[in-house]
Amino acid sequence: MRGVGLFKFGGPEVLQVIDLPEVHAGAGQVRIRNHAATVNPTDTMLRNGTRAEQMKADPPPYVPGMEAAGIVDEVGPGVATGIKPGDAVLGILSPKASQGAYREQLVLDARSVVRAPAGKSHAEAATLPMNGLTARRSLDLLGLKPGQAVAVTGAAGAYGGYVVQLAKADGLTVIADASEKDEALVKSLGADIVVRRGDDVAQRIRQHFPNGVDGLADGAVLKEKVIPAVKDGGAFTSVRGFEGVPTRGIRFSATFVRDYTFEHDKLDRLRQLVDEGKITLRVAATYKPEEAPEAHRRLEAHGTRGRIVITF
Repeated sequence: MRGVGLFKFGGPEVLQVIDLPEVHAGAGQVRIRNHAATVNPTDTMLRNGTRAEQMKADPPPYVPGMEAAGIVDEVGPGVATGIKPGDAVLGILSPKASQGAYREQLVLDARSVVRAPAGKSHAEAATLPMNGLTARRSLDLLGLKPGQAVAVTGAAGAYGGYVVQLAKADGLTVIADASEKDEALVKSLGADIVVRRGDDVAQRIRQHFPNGVDGLADGAVLKEKVIPAVKDGGAFTSVRGFEGVPTRGIRFSATFVRDYTFEHDKLDRLRQLVDEGKITLRVAATYKPEEAPEAHRRLEAHGTRGRIVITF
């Protein structure tokens, strides 16, 4: 069974197609014949050694990948989610040793697997779980009510785009940033107001909301630079573990998708929103397993809109 993995940390060139042993679904698990795995920044951090300390207890090969889509071919005992062999599904996982998503055969906790949206390809379906759940977690942390205003930085990216669309589905007013070339894209995702991106984006947000926005999701990881956009007593959440120093009564939080890895109902709701046309699945490009190094190079070059996907 093929996978894409690495035996030593380094640049994209360390990725190689490897042979992996067959795995089987245990209690509460399903096995899928995997057809698509996305390439995310977390995968490059696994590959380049950023997380070497956390991984040292496990021997190589290391297989990256946090989200996948394929066909269920084995269901373990005790699965109560209604998933059965033959179902097209998507799922999320936290990679451990060789158990990442870059492999043809994958065993997942059944709570982390839902049916794929109707009429979508495996590549499209694979782009939903990680960034979709991360966006959902951010909005839940912000805790805003319909009619309130949320600002989104990095809105053209996969995470930011989902925040925009989920915020609109929640009844929020959305102000988002974009470069000139991405403005039309961000508007198409549903942003009510689009301002030019940059280190001074907080000032542009304040031009539209003089008292500041009720909440802000910082997908661009601007950190301290964008806190001034938030009103006194508002809320701020960011990816990459950033938590601001308490100021002006703002509630700070860090968004981690692992908090929602086993939230089956939340993942299934994302699937429903795709079916309802309220969430857009965006694939930037697909690559064969042998082309995984090039897929990583393209992601690290930045500017990708949508997700890069490795297809098996």
